[in-house]
Amino acid sequence: MNPKYASLWEPFRLPVSGIDLKNRIMMAPMTTWSGNPDGTVSDAEIEYYKKRSGGAGVVATACAYVMPEGKAFSGQIGVHSDDMLPSLTRIAQTIQKEGAKAILQIHHGGRMCPPGEVPEGQPVSASAVAAEREGAAVPRAMTEEEILAAIKAYGNATRLAILAGFDGVEIHGANTYLIQQFFSPHSNRRTDEWGGTLEKRMKFPLAVVDDVLKNVKQYATSPFAVGYRLSPEEMEEPGITIEDTFQLVDALAEKPIDYLHISTLDFWGGSMRDESDKRSRTTLIQECVGNKIPVIGVGSLHTPDDVLKVVEEGNVPLVALGRELLMEPEWVQKAQNGSTDKIRTTLSVHDQDELVIPDNLWHGLITRKGWLPVVDNE
Repeated sequence: MNPKYASLWEPFRLPVSGIDLKNRIMMAPMTTWSGNPDGTVSDAEIEYYKKRSGGAGVVATACAYVMPEGKAFSGQIGVHSDDMLPSLTRIAQTIQKEGAKAILQIHHGGRMCPPGEVPEGQPVSASAVAAEREGAAVPRAMTEEEILAAIKAYGNATRLAILAGFDGVEIHGANTYLIQQFFSPHSNRRTDEWGGTLEKRMKFPLAVVDDVLKNVKQYATSPFAVGYRLSPEEMEEPGITIEDTFQLVDALAEKPIDYLHISTLDFWGGSMRDESDKRSRTTLIQECVGNKIPVIGVGSLHTPDDVLKVVEEGNVPLVALGRELLMEPEWVQKAQNGSTDKIRTTLSVHDQDELVIPDNLWHGLITRKGWLPVVDNE
């Protein structure tokens, strides 16, 4: 083992659940588009997780929709009914048998749901405001009854994750989906108790956390982790600012949850709202609440040296890898055993079978320009 990277392999105890992670690396949750039409996991997805669960301390699954109204992707897995338990159990056991802790990411797409994926073809959100992207559907503003039902759906998803044997859930409050839509002044124009002031826009995210925690207390008979993923800023006007996020993370840090996962494309990247502000959003959040709750960093951390810099200079205790584990499922093992020169840093169009990537995900990886360095090495 290369002693240079020894700090990356140190165990880490999640502070609330007490779950021990064998190292500081998480596999980031990534959409696969590869589940079955009924929301169950496919055999190809199971093999994909198996291939990637031998190194990281924790593996977070692709997001699972908590109710049919929240399905945002073709081929998305579901955690919306007891019928999903056999499927969810397969995922949890597959990850755990390879040595990682299994975290289920729970999710509702809100206005980002394609009309063809949701009942009656009508996405819902905090307000009837479309996303600023081409072809975006105008959502219907949720009623009070629907808001309360969505909150309970996150709690029920947590119950199902517990029964399926997962080690925890990650609440998906990032990447422009429903929880973020309630927090955002762009998508939330409500004038009732669920919107308007920053405090009222925080009400839905915090209510989701509370319902998740209630279900953990009621159903978990062994340690069970709860994490929360968030995006620190939005480009839209009006949109979420880093000052808004400081208030949200302050409130989240007072809840008995295990970590905050900060979703950024580049860990060291600056503000998307102010080009003159070059400070890492994640390190700012670490400085704000890192003494109260563990922070997970992610984004363009390709090599062991990149990850080491985050841990040592950014003072962030945990690091999530996404694209890196798509290209190199044995990233952790190779970094540990001194074979860093053998870590793949490109995606060969000929390596699908060796990398064990399902067809739908594979098609997305090789056709999406600029997300991965795709090469034809023959």
